[in-house]
Amino acid sequence: MLTLRHLAIDTVRENVAFLNRHCARYHVEDFLGLGRVEVRNDGRSLLAVLNIVDDPAIVGPDEIGLSDPAFRQLGLAEGSAVHLVPPTPPESFELVRAKVGGAALTDAQLAAIIRDVTDQRYSKIEIAAFLIACASFMTTAEVLGLTRAMIAAGTRLHWQDLGTVADKHCIGGIPGNRTSMIVVPIVAAHGLPIPKTSSRAITSPAGTADTMEVLANVDVPMERMQTLVREAKGCLVWGGHVRLSPADDILISVERPLAIDTREQLVASILSKKVAAGSTHLLIDIPVGPSAKIRTAGEAVRLRKLFEHVGDSLGLTLEVAITDGSQPVGRGIGPVLEARDVMAVLRNDPAGPADLKERALLLAGRILEFDPVVRGGSGNRRARDLLESGAALAAMERIIALQGPPPAVATLGSLVAEVASPADGVVSALDCYRLARIARLAGAPTDKGAGIDLLRKVGDPVRRGEPLYRIHASTNADFTFAQAFAADDSGVAVA
Repeated sequence: MLTLRHLAIDTVRENVAFLNRHCARYHVEDFLGLGRVEVRNDGRSLLAVLNIVDDPAIVGPDEIGLSDPAFRQLGLAEGSAVHLVPPTPPESFELVRAKVGGAALTDAQLAAIIRDVTDQRYSKIEIAAFLIACASFMTTAEVLGLTRAMIAAGTRLHWQDLGTVADKHCIGGIPGNRTSMIVVPIVAAHGLPIPKTSSRAITSPAGTADTMEVLANVDVPMERMQTLVREAKGCLVWGGHVRLSPADDILISVERPLAIDTREQLVASILSKKVAAGSTHLLIDIPVGPSAKIRTAGEAVRLRKLFEHVGDSLGLTLEVAITDGSQPVGRGIGPVLEARDVMAVLRNDPAGPADLKERALLLAGRILEFDPVVRGGSGNRRARDLLESGAALAAMERIIALQGPPPAVATLGSLVAEVASPADGVVSALDCYRLARIARLAGAPTDKGAGIDLLRKVGDPVRRGEPLYRIHASTNADFTFAQAFAADDSGVAVA
């Protein structure tokens, strides 16, 4: 037996074990070829990637160290006695091989794969094989089967006493599009329950959870989240605690580096989370634009039809809004800057971004029309009344108070550089992808005060040397990287 040691190393979503090269109980060579090890005791087991350590101060010869996520998942106290066994390849991987060979998988087969993925029995290479095989082709029946399997593998919330439970989701790709933080308080002020769980950003400069964390605590356990929804009719929390469709988080962690983002996997990812969260009525926002995820109206229609088919099969009342994705929404790109824009809209500040306000009202109005007492076509007017009367701001302040203060005060990055127009003219295009990259290089979303403050939008006149946007950062390294990337291509076209 080895003694379990908790190592304060954040390996994100990957379980990692650390074994001393001169281990007193095992021959390290027995595990090296496999690259992984299974840690067992008290009926618990954990598969982990194996790293070998030469420094006994990190892991001694009679110890096995686990990274923070691995230690939490195993659930044993530090100092517990554990033993190691070579990992047994998951039986379901034979089904992945069949999928690679062109087979269409049944619901039961997809469920077996997703169970093993959720239990961390797949390596990243094995997950990548599954994702690439699915990206090659998936039938509509497989998309539905995958969605059901992802729902079944995690926690599922139930809100039977609340009746209609609304939610909205944007497929992403548009910087600054922080409409959820305006839609949720509008819908909550109307009295329609809207439990909004969101992910943290993976490749974007900010997710809803990152931006909301500027204003309030988002790290809320499931029981507290349920209380929030009953007391405030809404919440804006990080979904990591409630373990909704946990396989989705694992798959995404491999998808993004591989740049795999098929419409089939997108639909399964989003709908599995929403059904698991207990939503009965869902609005999907699909922005369309030349640098968005969805580039053409035809692609948007095909994606809408797939959402509708799978949503109907799962018993969801689902609508899709196809919106303008030609440029960022609002002025801010990055958590602090986006939170500033959101609160300006909720406070009815005349200087607040009008495009963010109008888009949020459009989406909120569509959701309010899920309520039978709101006549078709009157949702936008009701949403506008709730916003302009201050009711939405009051609802947001109540949500913030109930969720509690953020873990740290976030301030705007003090290192500032302006990116100037190269010529006289009119802004003809903003590259969403390029601007998002610059904001991330500046440090967003890890540094909540980093990002881009847009000073010009499409159609605005500008003179040579006038600023197009400001880069904000907090560290010299990030500041230098972002400036260099912007100098190569600012992401703004002036004609």
